[in-house]
Amino acid sequence: MSRASEGTPVPVSFCADADRRIILWAAILASSMGFIDSSVTSIATPAMREALGATLQQAQWINAAYLLSLSSLVLVGGAMGDRFGIARIFSLGILVFVGGSLACAAALTPEQMIAARAVKGVGAALMVPGSMAMVSRAYPRAERGQALGLWAAASTLTTALGPVLGGMFVTWGGELGWRLVFALNLPLGLAALWLIRGRTPGDIGKPGVRVDILGGLLATLGLGLMAWALTEASAGPMIALAAVASLAAFLAWEAMTPAPMLRLAMFRNRTMAVTNLVTFVLYFALNGVMFYLPMTAVSAWKVTPLDVTAAFLPISVLIGILSAPAGRMADRWGAGPLMAAGSGLVACAYAGLWLAAPHGQFWTNVVPLTALAGFGLGLVVAPLTAAAMQGAEDGEQGAASGINNAVARVAGLIAIALQGRIAAAAYGPGAPGFGVTGDGPAHLAATGAAFGAVALTASLMAALAAVLALMLARRVR
Repeated sequence: MSRASEGTPVPVSFCADADRRIILWAAILASSMGFIDSSVTSIATPAMREALGATLQQAQWINAAYLLSLSSLVLVGGAMGDRFGIARIFSLGILVFVGGSLACAAALTPEQMIAARAVKGVGAALMVPGSMAMVSRAYPRAERGQALGLWAAASTLTTALGPVLGGMFVTWGGELGWRLVFALNLPLGLAALWLIRGRTPGDIGKPGVRVDILGGLLATLGLGLMAWALTEASAGPMIALAAVASLAAFLAWEAMTPAPMLRLAMFRNRTMAVTNLVTFVLYFALNGVMFYLPMTAVSAWKVTPLDVTAAFLPISVLIGILSAPAGRMADRWGAGPLMAAGSGLVACAYAGLWLAAPHGQFWTNVVPLTALAGFGLGLVVAPLTAAAMQGAEDGEQGAASGINNAVARVAGLIAIALQGRIAAAAYGPGAPGFGVTGDGPAHLAATGAAFGAVALTASLMAALAAVLALMLARRVR
């Protein structure tokens, strides 16, 4: 099986000792571009819709195109790093990601933006797996934990500050502002490429490693058709059937190919299967709310994009603060109870958003509730990662991590598509439409009903995650 990272011994000459910290900072810069992309795009979506004249469905595709290519190709990207060299594929991913970012900055139509976002997703699929793998292979085992800790801390900081920076640009810069948000990836990407250049002479790849290209294509086709069926009301049942057939063909291929991107036998482990199911339903809840909240706040509640970041910032900060102690508590009591408690808090927070949505009181209702959700997620993230790792066999932890990451991305893709249909139905047929800036009590009430439906669905999914997590309470220690 081709895997992005599974602890395979690597020559000592992967890099010189003096280059390790430089490689670490290159990985941090590149990871930062990928981590902040979705949150910044969510905040900029209302301004982009207005500038590009995008419909609600096109706005969904602007985000879904990125998640589609990333989630379906991230495991292939990891295998390509094993085959051709991690640093080489990592650098290629940066180039593709930066090129897609510049195309986003220059887009003049929704279709151009959607295509550019898909290109960025391909770049991220090549770049993201190589980031942690490069750090892991550059440092000896005794120093690896500290290096990965610094990588995680810096990535958390940039993830927290990214939406704030994006909100400032959009609020004060108008259309030029959101275009600059994408263009900023150019200096970051060039800096990462300059840092990594010539510093990994031992990264020669392994010619015998196979890359499951057909699996990646089938996954892309199946997920793309599914997103189409869920997003477009006019798609019809044949598109849904084609999506199911494509995904069935993907699973059949993964079961028979000698080098699958997804080894299905791993899911025979109950802990592995349940952990990824918890990941799916919880990240479905998170992505649905965090994508449609900025659209609601800007279009109906008259909140600026900069102020909207107050709903994002507590989540990143609390995850960063609570992950280490939550990991220690998971080691002591098991991952299941913490995952259940954290998911339950998220469910309560989103139920509160459902009740608060008709009133539109952003600072007094929405921000405290998103902070409560951030507290719950802070309890979940580290134990969830630990459970995914503990559910894997020896030597497959890297593959388990990649699968868990891909599941979270697929959950976001499906959530944005399906929740958009739910929001549009709850808003009703009247003008101007959900997510479009408007005035008057009718628009405020319809938007509140639409976002309330999104929040209620997310609350139910988070509650389901809590119930599923209890199944792990006695198994993951």
